[in-house]
Amino acid sequence: MSISIPQLPKGTRDFYPEAQRIQNYIFDTWRSVAESFAYEEYEGPMFEHLELYTGKSGEEIVSQLYNFKDKGDREIALRPEMTPTLARLVIQKARELKKPFKWFSMPRLFRYEKAQKGRLREFFQLNMDIIGTESIYAEADLLASIATMLRKFGLKDGEFAIGVSSRKLLATYLEEIGAPNPALVYPVLDRRLKIGPEAFAKALTEAGLSETQIKQLDDFMSCKSIEEVKTKVHSENATAALAEIEDLFATLTAAGYGECVNLDLSIVRGLAYYTGIVFEVFDKGKSMRAIAGGGRYDSLTEKLGGERIPGVGFGMGDVVLADLLAEHNLLPSPKQSVDFYIASFTNDMKKVFETAQMFRDAKYGNCSVSHPLAPMKMGKQLDQANYQGAKIVVYVDGSKAGAGEFEYKDMRVGEMLVGSPDAIVERSKMNIEPKKA
Repeated sequence: MSISIPQLPKGTRDFYPEAQRIQNYIFDTWRSVAESFAYEEYEGPMFEHLELYTGKSGEEIVSQLYNFKDKGDREIALRPEMTPTLARLVIQKARELKKPFKWFSMPRLFRYEKAQKGRLREFFQLNMDIIGTESIYAEADLLASIATMLRKFGLKDGEFAIGVSSRKLLATYLEEIGAPNPALVYPVLDRRLKIGPEAFAKALTEAGLSETQIKQLDDFMSCKSIEEVKTKVHSENATAALAEIEDLFATLTAAGYGECVNLDLSIVRGLAYYTGIVFEVFDKGKSMRAIAGGGRYDSLTEKLGGERIPGVGFGMGDVVLADLLAEHNLLPSPKQSVDFYIASFTNDMKKVFETAQMFRDAKYGNCSVSHPLAPMKMGKQLDQANYQGAKIVVYVDGSKAGAGEFEYKDMRVGEMLVGSPDAIVERSKMNIEPKKA
């Protein structure tokens, strides 16, 4: 009887150790930058009541979810994004949480959609949010953190761009040109660069806009500078929205991020809960999907049944980010690397374990240490040390070592030495270039 081999579910990934090392590099960079900006980490459940998502996005969202009924006949969905969970957490302790506060999370998320390059059914996403202030400087803090993060990954300012727009500005312009139903227009505008001019015009006609209004809107969204936008808008609300963007750009320029941001009114963000500044981050040539995106959502907690608490945040997915870093050769080596491999000519396993534990001690900086798990010839021990990327092999029973010393081999240059544990640890920390093969 043949047994079928288990298959990986479509749109998901396995993380063998080498892949997990790359993943941990992304996670570690996300976390270190978020914490350097004083954001606190939080988490929530991997599934929520379905109504949390339908309450935010409507019943049409169900087709994009992994949803099911549990054994208590409750409608449940695996989380497709983190913002609704964050809103629920805020609503539950609205009076207790001192505002404003800055939180981040790195959840595993699930979306039932066509798996394709840069978009999977299961993925990880960095979320950073500021809750409890309407100040434009919250947006400035988030955009500064994005630019800092991408720089830390090794990208240069000329290799990525943070495009900034404003739903508030767009709403006032739609009022100015007399658009009959802005709620129908936003989803069309979000697809403007993806569907082509003819399909775009047709969709706006179906949303109730005239040919003149479509031309006005297309011209507006093509503006490349604030000065150009000022020639298109005239209302007091539009002027206030523009002043907000000008303040945001001036603040980021003062902080050294001016080259990273630009006005991009083609950015709309399809989700209905955005109320102010919206932004997306692309590689400079826009050859990939957005690396990150987000905006202000001042009414979301109110929409989900709580009091109105302003918020702004973004999500950065791991899939597109990893593709971008790979394209720029910025991912670290996925190979394992350990500080020490403890070896024995006589297979004295007790001495091997004792010495390994000594080198792992906090006194030596909690070094990573490996060793054989069964008696074996020295050749095989050295093969294993090489495979695990050991910097140094320490011999527990070398004949040339004096009291309190060990013979050791620096695998980076193939040099045999003798020294105390302190000297060996010091040697391991030296930046020594490996010999070329």
